[in-house]
Amino acid sequence: MEPFVKIKGLVATLDRVNVDTDQIIPKQFLKRIERTGYGQFLFYDWRLNEDGSPNPDFELNAPQFKGASILLTRDNFGCGSSREHAPWALLEYGFHSILAPSFADIFYNNCFKNGMLPVQLPQDQISELFEWVGANPGAQLTVDLESQTLFGDSLEYPFEVDPFRRDCLLKGLNDIDLTLQYEEQIREYESKKG
Repeated sequence: MEPFVKIKGLVATLDRVNVDTDQIIPKQFLKRIERTGYGQFLFYDWRLNEDGSPNPDFELNAPQFKGASILLTRDNFGCGSSREHAPWALLEYGFHSILAPSFADIFYNNCFKNGMLPVQLPQDQISELFEWVGANPGAQLTVDLESQTLFGDSLEYPFEVDPFRRDCLLKGLNDIDLTLQYEEQIREYESKKG
């Protein structure tokens, strides 16, 4: 997993509450055995028309959001089933941080385990950010995990991340990497055991 320290990027808005994982990555695309290839199916039912052409009414298809790496959204993002494919799809599509007032617990945890930073901000700050992005096409923000600060132009918001999760993201450690840090001790234990 790549370390996450700081990103500066274009902000895309998804002004919807209760975005569930079946909308993030619909169930028919979960047959792959790899962790890759999901980005093309992100928000498939919303992003594309039945004939496969881009849906011009879907927010993320707006030209000003092309190449966005930060997603600004509303309450309870990532609710629904526990599929880890949702953060995989978001990451592969290009999003590295998601800003919202609240997240579904399992989705929130899966983000950290896959190198993506979900940032919870108070409702009023999220609303201010929506207004700011709407008034400033091409708006960019910096999400700095080291200082736990979000800033752009005249905006600056502190945020908090659990110290263990923060440390893992800063060092690029997933669950397997954490275990491998103790490889020598595990080998020593196994050799005594048997």
